[in-house]
Formats: sequence, structure tokens, C-alpha cells
Amino acid sequence: MKQHEVVIVGGGLAGLTAAIHLAQKGQKITLFEKDAFPRHKVCGEYLSLEVKPYFDALKIPFDDLEPARITKLHYSTPSGRTVQVKLPLGAFGVSRYALDHLLYKTALDNGVKVIQEKVLKMTFSGSEFVVSTAQGDHSAAYVLGSFGKRSLLDKKLDRKFFREPAPWVAVKNHYLEQDFPNDLVGLHNFDGGYCGLSRTETGEINLCYLATYRSFKDHKSPERFNENVLRKNPFLDRFLSRATPVFEQPLSIAQISYEKKEAVKDHVLMLGDAAGLIHPLCGNGMAIAIHSAKIASEELLTHLERKTSRQEMEAAYKKRWERSFSRRFNAAGWLQKILLQPQLAEISQGLISRMPFVLPQIIKQTHGSPII
Repeated sequence: MKQHEVVIVGGGLAGLTAAIHLAQKGQKITLFEKDAFPRHKVCGEYLSLEVKPYFDALKIPFDDLEPARITKLHYSTPSGRTVQVKLPLGAFGVSRYALDHLLYKTALDNGVKVIQEKVLKMTFSGSEFVVSTAQGDHSAAYVLGSFGKRSLLDKKLDRKFFREPAPWVAVKNHYLEQDFPNDLVGLHNFDGGYCGLSRTETGEINLCYLATYRSFKDHKSPERFNENVLRKNPFLDRFLSRATPVFEQPLSIAQISYEKKEAVKDHVLMLGDAAGLIHPLCGNGMAIAIHSAKIASEELLTHLERKTSRQEMEAAYKKRWERSFSRRFNAAGWLQKILLQPQLAEISQGLISRMPFVLPQIIKQTHGSPII
């Protein structure tokens, strides 16, 4: 059996960032990722500016990607009522294709060992884990889980959320469209969901929407859903009439759940979407994933330095996770309840139109301060 000190399962934003952080502090890190880099993922591709100081501290050359700089939010209801405001902090528009690949290369440069194998099972016994892949077993003193929104590993860990309904579908494509502003993120309501639009570092526009499975299932395909549902929103109709899709087929994922998850399960420190999936209305899932990597890395390093118990480390991580993110998750839940009810969405839009200063304050409830 191959021996490892720290194993990270999953090479998304959280897993790769934690690998870089821990490796820079002298830890030997092994990261398992089932897929090859680079690749596209279903994602809003909106990254809050709050992560930039942390990336700088880790010497991640993020500026090399030349991401789009986003400073404004444009919001519309299903009927087409709109409001535009300045974002309190601002954000970057950057594709997961480019960002994950950058983090992957940075992890390799910092000595992280990346193994392209699918983890089938993680078992804790006594004082160590056995991490099993089709190619063999590995032992590790610590495991960090960064395996995304929903995985068979969640089922094998008997996580409660996996047994609950997962009634959401997400669809993404990139588009070419010259008139869309470079500095704008759009959030547009439609019957049964909402859609985000923003430019990426390539100049392409990322369109990513979340819909209830109930509203999606009768249309059989994303293309038909676009025509029959999205385009009932006047703004989305105008955009889709002018835009040209880049991907031959849109990317999609199903069985998305926003049920509460555990930050620690069977001694695995969960990161990013594996610890909690935030509604895209917050526009901030990427930043939260990266921030969760920082918190987990710091608590693991403190544990190793001070020789605290594993239970103390896990309790500290859970406490910091709740303190950092629970407010944002609660705010997102309330926003979703409002915006998915057409009458409430129109009423709230009317209030915001008369008092536009309210919207930046709502946005602040779903974003954090710069991470240092």
C-alpha cells in the first residue's frame, strides 16, 4: 500500500488551492483527480474580487489570464423589468477551463503529486485513511474532500443530503456576441429558474442557467428549453437572437441539491461544493470554494504545528466554516424563494427600481471581504 501524508480527493478550485497552500508550507500533498486538465465545467465563471489578495499571497499568477473585469450587475425579471447597479466589490470573469488549468500547473510547480485516478472509497480506521482506486489502495493521515456537488463518494459516506431530492438542472454554453458589455454580469429571471451572463478572459460570454427539473423535463433538450422558456424573458430573447454558441453541445449537470451538508464527515475535511453548495444567485460559489480551501489548510497546519487532537482540528474547521459562510447561504436561500415566485420577483423589482441603493446592500450579504 502506498503511503501519503495528506491526500486531496478532487482537483477543482478548492482542492487545487488547498494543495498549493499546503505544499507551500512544506507538506507533501497527493491529489487524485479522475479527469485530465484542461476542461470546461458547468459554472457561472464569476469570481469575486475578494480572492485576489489570497491568490497573490500564494503567488498564483492569476493576472496572466487577463480576466474580464466586472463592475456592474444587470438584473431582470421574467417580464423584462430591469435594474442596473454598481457591484460593491467587483469581480472577474474567467472560465473554469483557464482557471483550473492555471491552478493545476501552479500545484505541479509547488511539488504537488497529481494522480489521474478515480477514488472509489475512503475509509478511516484508527488513525489513518485508506483511499481506494481501481489501481490500488493508498494510506493517508489526512484526507480533504473536494469532489464537487454530488458524487458516489457522498453516497458511500452516507451523507444525508444524498438521500434528499435533488430537483435542479444546470446548463452552460459560451457565446460570441459583440454588443455585450465587458464589465457587466447579468442575472435574468425566467419561469422556473435564473440565468447568468458575463464575459470570460477569451472575450466569449458565459451563459449558465439553473432550472428546476420540473420546468425543464417537458422540453427534452437545452435548445428547446432556450426557445420555449428562456426567451420569454425579453432580455434573454434579445441576447440569444444575436449570439452564436461556441460549443457544439451545451454542457449540463442534473441532480443538483442545495440541502445542508457537513463540513466534516467521517474525519474528511470537505471543501468547496462538497462542504456546501451555494445558490448561483449569490454569484460567489467560486470564491467560497477558494476561501474554504484557505480555512481548511490553515486549520490542518495549526493542528500539525501545535499537535492538537484530530477532534479539535475538525471542530475548529467546522466553526470557522459556519462563521464564514452561513450568513451567505441563508441570504441566498431567501433570495431564491423570492425570485422563483414571479409575483414576488416583480414586487421586489419594483421596490429596487425606486430604491436602487438596496440592491448593493443585498449583494454584500452574499459576498465577503477580501481574503487575506
